[in-house]
Amino acid sequence: MKRIIIFDTTLRDGEQSPGASLDTNSKIEIARQLARLGVDVIEAGFPIASKGDFNAVHKVASTVKGASICGLARSIKSDIEVCAEAVKPARSPRIHVFLATSKIHMQYKLKKAESEILKLAAWAVGYARNFCDDVEFSPEDASRSDRDFLCKVIESVIKAGAKTVNIPDTVGYAMPMEFGSLIKEIKTRVPNIDKTIISVHCHNDLGMGVSNSLSAIENGAEQVECTINGIGERAGNASLEEIVMALETRKDIFGVTTSINKKELYKTSRLVSKLTGIVVQPNKAIVGQNAFAHEAGIHQDGVLKKRSTYEIIKPQDVGFGGTRLVLGKHSGRHAFNERLQKLGFELDEAELLKAFERFKALADKKKEIFDEDLLSIVEDGIVSIPEIYRLDDLNIVSGNKITPKATIGLKKGARVLNKSSSGDGPVDACYKAIDAITGLKCKLLDYSLKSITGGKDALGEVSVRIKSNKDEVSGRGTSTDIIEASAKAYVNAVNKLIFNRSRKARPDSAKLKL
Repeated sequence: MKRIIIFDTTLRDGEQSPGASLDTNSKIEIARQLARLGVDVIEAGFPIASKGDFNAVHKVASTVKGASICGLARSIKSDIEVCAEAVKPARSPRIHVFLATSKIHMQYKLKKAESEILKLAAWAVGYARNFCDDVEFSPEDASRSDRDFLCKVIESVIKAGAKTVNIPDTVGYAMPMEFGSLIKEIKTRVPNIDKTIISVHCHNDLGMGVSNSLSAIENGAEQVECTINGIGERAGNASLEEIVMALETRKDIFGVTTSINKKELYKTSRLVSKLTGIVVQPNKAIVGQNAFAHEAGIHQDGVLKKRSTYEIIKPQDVGFGGTRLVLGKHSGRHAFNERLQKLGFELDEAELLKAFERFKALADKKKEIFDEDLLSIVEDGIVSIPEIYRLDDLNIVSGNKITPKATIGLKKGARVLNKSSSGDGPVDACYKAIDAITGLKCKLLDYSLKSITGGKDALGEVSVRIKSNKDEVSGRGTSTDIIEASAKAYVNAVNKLIFNRSRKARPDSAKLKL
């Protein structure tokens, strides 16, 4: 299967997003993650732009392995020389030279005639070849260039030694069918086109960056230039994650593959967002927080029965934790019950219906219902969890030079059961002692602490989530003492676990079939 070369320009074009300036350390961190992601070419920057950019490109070239390291240069002698020096340490260096070929750019920006542009483009590629075997050429604003002239320029730079010719839709002007036909025409009309790789670089000014890139691939493009999260100049660039997953999901149409490790996509997206300060919009395809979130009851019911009814991509395939069912006023009973079960509640039919009524009433007042709301709905008004065990006594010995030890007394009926245990910390020691008393082997899945009052004697609330065999439950506890609140939360979860198991064991325990 044909492989599409992924050229990532997050560190160059992506950095041109207003406010997205990256220091050298940040560039190195992103570049290393891009290498782990599996991109083929990393365009690390524009070395002539500043001393800082030169140093960053040079450092990336010196330290990052697994991808070609590319620098950008205008068709100017000093640009090319500085770029060559910056990428020199790389195992696979690339010099990327560019020169505008559209009439508007030649007339108003460059003030040069077609004949001058033709000679200068060939000269720039030839000069770059003195320093590096891998030279890429971009006719800037190619999508608005005269096609006859564009084909002449491409033929000329290939003769001069360009291994890759990139066709940019610099201002995001082209439409998919139009851009695809341009690539097809270039491949048909340029006589020596088989001696180079055709690349595309599409901007998103009209929201067509990804569509144009895919159309180009469909018409013979072999390399695609893109950025993480689609960041870049003005409205941004074609989004790497969207292109990659479109090619992966619709292999039936494109019949191509990439080198990208798709499980690293979400991680890479988060890193770029953190270091650039550019927030990923919630509804962003593939990596947005809502990309795999469902609120509508019909959708939630479908996903729970068969994920692929409403999800064409597995969240785990791109590094997401999983599908997220958002509880709100549009949610149905199936998703509601599913979430309650994950919180450790096994309700019979009457209890579930009563709880669902309370949930719907609350959902009309809140945009989103959280686990804390569900706990209150069920524990305060639906189900009374028997206090099989109750914290009676707690004694902690801890310090920075001793192994923490906890002695716990749990009251069960009229008896007080005592056990001692050591642990990695006072909370861990507590939980091990409680397990020793109850005889349960529980795994702590989640632990959180928050203050629910102010002042030095603030009341703290601890929430825990534990697992025993296949059963998962949550528990809460409050106290002015953090360790005591932690122990109470764990005991609350244990009681809930025992209660649920007893209900499951009852043959007359009616369950609602959804």
